[in-house]
Amino acid sequence: MGVCKVAVENGGAVMRFRNQRFVIVGGVLIALAIAFFLFFLSIASRSNNPAELMRIVGTVSGVVGGIGIAMIVAGWIGKKT
Repeated sequence: MGVCKVAVENGGAVMRFRNQRFVIVGGVLIALAIAFFLFFLSIASRSNNPAELMRIVGTVSGVVGGIGIAMIVAGWIGKKT
């Protein structure tokens, strides 16, 4: 499953297939990270320590978003056949 692209490596053509599953899962992870951040943003005012809560939530959202971006890039690069 994926889109084929040709890369030239050491004088010969190398076939690469994009991994659409990685791209889709990466997009879902980014959407989940944004939703998680916005959800906790709405309930932070009820917390005993809203600054610390948002620091932790921002860190978790950033890590999940970063993993999503890495998966999208890996999916676009594809794998050799």
